Order: sequence, then C-alpha cells, then structure tokens
Amino acid sequence: MTAVARASQDDNRPMTAVKGAGYSSGAGTPGLESAKPVLETQVVDTPEEKIRQLELRTMDLVEESCLASCRNDDKVALDKAKEASAKERTLIRYREQAGLMESHNMELTFLVLTNLAHQYAKNELFTEALNTYDVITKNKSFNNPERLKVNMGNIYYKMEQYPKALKYYRMALDQVPSGQQSSKIKIMHNIGILFVKMSHYTEAITSFEFCMHEKPSFQTGLHLVVCFQAMGEKEKQKDAFEKLLKVPFDMEKEAKYKDLEEEAEKDPQTSLVLEVIKNDPMRKQERRLRNEAEQCILTASKLISSTGDTPDEVSAAYDWCVETLKNSQHAELASDLEIDKAVMHLRRKDFKVAIDTLKVFDKVETKVASHAFTNLAFLYFLRKEWEEAQRYGEQARDADGYNAPALVNLGDCLLQKGELEKAKEYYVCALDNDASCVQALYNLGLVNKRLRLYQEAKDAFMKLHTIVRSHPQIIYQIASCFELLGDVDQATEWFVQMLSLVPTDPDTLFHLGTLFDKEGDKQGAYQYFFDSSRFYPSNLEVIDWLGSYYIEHQVSEKAIMFFERATLIQPAEVKWHLMIASCFRRAGNYQRALAKYKEIHMKFPDNVECLKFLVRICTDLGLAEAADYAIELKRAEKSKENREERMKKQGTSYRSGLHGSATSMDRTPSASLTQATAQPSPTDAGGGTPPPQEEEIDAKYKDPLGPMHQRMLKEGKGGDDDWDDEIGDDLLPE
Repeated sequence: MTAVARASQDDNRPMTAVKGAGYSSGAGTPGLESAKPVLETQVVDTPEEKIRQLELRTMDLVEESCLASCRNDDKVALDKAKEASAKERTLIRYREQAGLMESHNMELTFLVLTNLAHQYAKNELFTEALNTYDVITKNKSFNNPERLKVNMGNIYYKMEQYPKALKYYRMALDQVPSGQQSSKIKIMHNIGILFVKMSHYTEAITSFEFCMHEKPSFQTGLHLVVCFQAMGEKEKQKDAFEKLLKVPFDMEKEAKYKDLEEEAEKDPQTSLVLEVIKNDPMRKQERRLRNEAEQCILTASKLISSTGDTPDEVSAAYDWCVETLKNSQHAELASDLEIDKAVMHLRRKDFKVAIDTLKVFDKVETKVASHAFTNLAFLYFLRKEWEEAQRYGEQARDADGYNAPALVNLGDCLLQKGELEKAKEYYVCALDNDASCVQALYNLGLVNKRLRLYQEAKDAFMKLHTIVRSHPQIIYQIASCFELLGDVDQATEWFVQMLSLVPTDPDTLFHLGTLFDKEGDKQGAYQYFFDSSRFYPSNLEVIDWLGSYYIEHQVSEKAIMFFERATLIQPAEVKWHLMIASCFRRAGNYQRALAKYKEIHMKFPDNVECLKFLVRICTDLGLAEAADYAIELKRAEKSKENREERMKKQGTSYRSGLHGSATSMDRTPSASLTQATAQPSPTDAGGGTPPPQEEEIDAKYKDPLGPMHQRMLKEGKGGDDDWDDEIGDDLLPE
C-alpha cells in the first residue's frame, strides 16, 4: 500500500488517536454535522426509562415538600405532598399498563404516603392524616408499618382523645424491637403524660419511674415531682427531686470554654478558633440543653417550696431545696433559688423578709448579685423610697454593666425625680445592652412624650409593637402619639385597632369622639361620646359635650339628664345647676325653670348670674318677686365688687411688701432670698382695678347654654324678642 493510499484511508476513518472525531481538513470528509444525528439517535424511549423519570419527579416533589415544611410553610408543603401523591398514583397506573408491577417501588410509596400524612397533621387536618396513616398501617407490604401508630397516638393527643391516644401508644410499644430501647422510653414517657392528663397519677408515676430507671432525664424527673405534688406525697416528692439532681450532665463544658479563653489571650490562633466555635450549632445546642436542665431544676424547687401551708413552712422548704442544691453538681443554682425565695416573699407582700433575703448578696460580686440588687431596687421603688432604689440600682449596674433591668430601674428613679434627660440616657443605654428590653422601650417612649418629642416617642412604641404584638397599652400610646403629631387619620386608625382589643375602654372612645369632632363629623363623634358615657358616666368633658350636642340640636329635655348627672359629681359647682334651669326654660317649662332658679338661689345666695335669671324670668312672668330679687341682685353685685377690690388691694400690698423684703435683704444669705422670692403672687398677671362706681342694676343676663330655640311662650308675659342671647362658643362641641 502506497503512502497516498494510507493517507486517504486514514482520512476516511471516523476517529483516530490524533484527529477529532468527524473532523478532517481534507475535502469530502464528514464534518461535525454528521456526528450530531449519531448522538441523538442514542436516546431510547422505553417504559423503564419513563418509569425512572416519574420516580425522579416524585422524589423531587417529596423533597420540596420537606424543605417547605422546614421553613414552616405548611400550606406549600401540603400542596407539594398532594402533588407527589398524585404523581405516584400516575406512576402505579403506568406500571400496570406496561405490565411492570413486579418492579413496584414500595419504599417510594411508603415515603410519599408518610409525608402526606405528616403534612396533613401539621396543617391540623387530623381526620385526613388518620385516614392516610390507617392506609399505611393496614398494608402488610410495607416494612414495619406499625411504628407509625405512635404518630396516630400523637394526633389523638392533639385532639384531646386521650383513651384512643393511649391505645395507639400501647400498640406501638408492643411493636418496638428489642434493640430500640430509646424509642421504647420515649413512648413510655408519652404514656405517662397521657396518664397525667387523665389524672391517673399512680399509673403516670409508674411510667416515669421506669423512664428514670432506664434513661434518666431532667424533663422526666420534673414530671415525677409534679405527680407526687398532685398526690400530696411530700417525702416522695423530695426523693424524686434528689433523683433529678443526680441526672448525669456534663458540667465541664463551660470550664472547657473558659480554658480556651485563657489560652486565646496568649495564642492568636486559639483566639480565632474560639471565635469560630463561640456560636456554632454545637455551642447553641449545649446552651439549650443547659437552660432546659436549669429550668427543670428550678421549677421542681419552686413546686417543693410551695407545698407549705404557712410562711414558716414555705421558708423551711426553700431552705431545704437550697441546701440540697448546694450539695449537688448544680450548686450554682442555689443563688437563683434564693432570689426566687425573695420574689415569693414579695408576692406575699412580706417586704421586710424579701429585703433581708436579697441583702445576703451585698458582698457577692457576681451576676447573681446584680440580679439581687435589681430586685432590691425594684422593691424600694415600689415603696417609693427613691434614694434607696437608686442606690441599689447603681450597685446592680456596678456588679454587671450589661444588666438592662438595672439600668431601667435607675432611669425610673430619675424619672420620678423629674430628671427626664438623664432618665432617657439610661433607657437608651439599656437598649444598647438588650435591644429587646420591652420595659426600656416603653419607658423611653413615655419620657419622649413628656419631653414633647412625639416623633421619637412614636418610633419607640412602633418598635415595641413589632416585639409585643396586639398589646392594648402599646397601641394606645401609638395612637396618642399620632394624635399629638396632628395626624388625625393615623390616630383614628390606631384608636379603632385599640377598640377592637378593648371595646369597653371609655378613654379610647373619648379620644375617637374628639377626633371625629375635630373633623366635623358630629354624628360619629356623638356615637363615640355616648358609648364612652355608658362605660364611664363620670367624665365631665363627655357630659358637657353631650349636653351641648342636644342643646345644639334643640333637644333640651335630653340634655337635662346629663347635667343632672354632673350635679351629682360636682354638687358645689353652680354651672351645672344653671344649665339645668336654662334647659327647662328652653323647653318652655318656665315654672320648673323658676323653681330651679329659686333652688339655686337657696344654695348659692350670692351668685349674681342666678339672681339675674330670677329678675328676668319673674319680670317676664309678671311676678311681684322680681323687685325683691332686684334688690338682692344689687346687694350681691356690690358685695362682689367689694371682694374683688379687697383681693386686688391685698395682692398689691403683698407684692410691694415682697419687693421691699427682697431689697432689704441684699446682705442676707442667698438661701433666704430664694425662699422669699419663691412665694406666689396672686397679682403677677393683673393690674390695678378702677374704683367701683354707682350704676343701675342690669337685669340682663347671659344664658350659659346660649340662645333658646324660637318658640311661643306657653304662659306668663314677655315676647320671644327678649330671649335673643346667642350660644357661647365654649359650650358648643369643639
């Protein structure tokens, strides 16, 4: 074979070790286009391949459902689970049509149905979940489906059908293999909880004691203490508490981190390692377990300490728990229990014993001492001993500079002293240490309101609202801030939201009525003011507004009822009595109006306005008493002028004497001068009064309720032209 022939033969080969497949520089050689159809024809569309694709799609849907469930998006998780179930049924039908049922994937079917039942349960569709679990447990093709009866028992527990839940727990317990001891203990613990719910404490104790014997835990030990508490077995309760304290717990973990902190000060590499593991998942898990253990121990201690019938027995029980804790591996919790003991005495209003208990921590420089001082500061604050409260608040701050409640207590003390700016600084510092301190946020908002920083106050309350949702006091403060800022629409919206939480709050109704009145909606304002008066009938502002509203709408008879209520609240206030009499006159009932004026004159003989009313109404009715009342009116006016003249003369002489005293003490200490100049002067804002002049009696008067509706007189003399006085602006709704 020649060289040319070999070259031609090499060019026609589809693939070589040197050249790319399907490519050649020679003419007529098949290119890349000829290779594509060859690759595409390799895909084979067989039933087995379709089944495989359907299985993959079903698994993807199950994974999406599980991920959505982990995000707590239960609705999406349920939808994906239903879609996976539908896809799996489609897969079964396709297998039947293809005649491939012998290769049915039972594990996939079990997975799809179990996930669907679980998502039904999370969405509280308990009936559907139970039906799905029932289908699984009755199918003997699955591997050990009886274990899912625990899930069915959990659902019956949520439905509060405890006998059925107990039945399924016991059925699941019988199916637990001998090698799965931990599952058996968990089911026994659930059975014990069920017995507690059913008040069968003896059976519950049997279950919990079995769990404590096989695998002790803090939660089970606490439940055992609760059962003995319910049965009144004090000695056995103490034995259970001692078993609880003996539960194994690795207390060296904190020491391990402390050792690392000491090494980190010397070695930068160790410092980097410590920074990484300080808040890693393992560290968070350790904190969670430690907090759970401490919470169980302290709760059990409080239960034992509350069994005493007298204060001495309670104190003795606390002392026993403290001593028992000090002799255990949880000795550091004894100080927390001492603080709980002080709080218990505080709830019993035994302040002296509480203070004595907390003062034990005076010489202890730990965070526990800081908590004790914080409680002491709060105790003295409740007793209104501001200096002592501030002193212990400062000690709490010095013991732990990051103690936010201590800073809040200091701010409260300064707030009571009127030092608003300093109090605000403490609240801000408390929030720097603990951004979620709700007491600091609320008090900061109150201080800003008193400083008239309404925008900052609103921001503080809005931030607090994001932490504590639907709290009436917080919503009320937000609405009040919007009202002070002049944003009527927002204030109305928040007050309405407040009303949805506390529909019988009269102050909220009053504010809504005021806002509607400012907007000119008298009918809406009337509705809110009227509802406010129903829940709090003693609000004089509401009474005044409603009475004026009825007068404005010429229904004086209804206004009388509100003004009579005002006379019961303020019987010495002549204004309300005059308004009642004027309402009678406006209603055309002049006889009752005259009788009311006479009654007012008997109670307030020197009232000039009442005498003017009497003179005028007697004159209009043609009564001879008008002359007598005119003489009394003249005497009352003269007496009033004399009193005013004497008061002004006394005020002028007092002010002159005060000035002379101040100038004569130029060489006296400044404290005396301050005391002298600090006295109030009644005439600081007024000037001299001209001497009284003799003038004729003016029988005209001004009706405090404004003009009467034009109507014909029913009796007596006088025409409508004599009653043309106008309504005073101060009596109309604002």
